[in-house]
Amino acid sequence: MRLGNLSVAAAMTAAAVALAPSAHADADTDFADELHGYGIYGQRDYNAWLAKITCRRLGNELDSSAEKSAEFLSHNLPRGTSTAQTWQFLAAAIGTYCDDLMPMLAAVAESNH
Repeated sequence: MRLGNLSVAAAMTAAAVALAPSAHADADTDFADELHGYGIYGQRDYNAWLAKITCRRLGNELDSSAEKSAEFLSHNLPRGTSTAQTWQFLAAAIGTYCDDLMPMLAAVAESNH
């Protein structure tokens, strides 16, 4: 899975998805529902945990960019997860659990202009 060739359209889609408002009070359920819309399945608790760890890694600068975070996710999502799905997962994670880090995702879209 090559993450370096993220298209502008994919980055913009990821950012738009992450900005979409949530209609329910349970963040983990909303997150799982969003992932299912992208064809990403798996245990709800694991996916929520992975998203929260991703936010923590970004917030603590263990992953210095959204690209590094997507690389981390590519190693922890099920085999066969596409690059687009990896970025959708990342956008959904940021939008759900750490929206204060949205500028990191937006930076990817800006750098691909």
